[in-house]
Amino acid sequence: MRSRFSAFALGLPEYLLSSWDPSTRPEELTLDDTIEWRRLFISDTTAGGPGDDRGWVSFTAIGRGPDGRFEQAERSVFRRGPDGHWRYVDGEER
Repeated sequence: MRSRFSAFALGLPEYLLSSWDPSTRPEELTLDDTIEWRRLFISDTTAGGPGDDRGWVSFTAIGRGPDGRFEQAERSVFRRGPDGHWRYVDGEER
């Protein structure tokens, strides 16, 4: 989760796509360069340990855009791929 937040903050769509599960990954991703991502707060994690194939992360990301400060709160699902790497599947806004 932290690496994906950093990729949003640094404007790295290639990393975001590579860390996205193929079952839900879009063909392309265009980031909004008017958004400045500032902070990430992880409030909860469920599963996602060495013996798990799925994990959930609840977080709030703080950003600033043309209209000022905003928060994005989500509960994201991650799945461990066959290569052992975790990939983002989808999320539900909170």
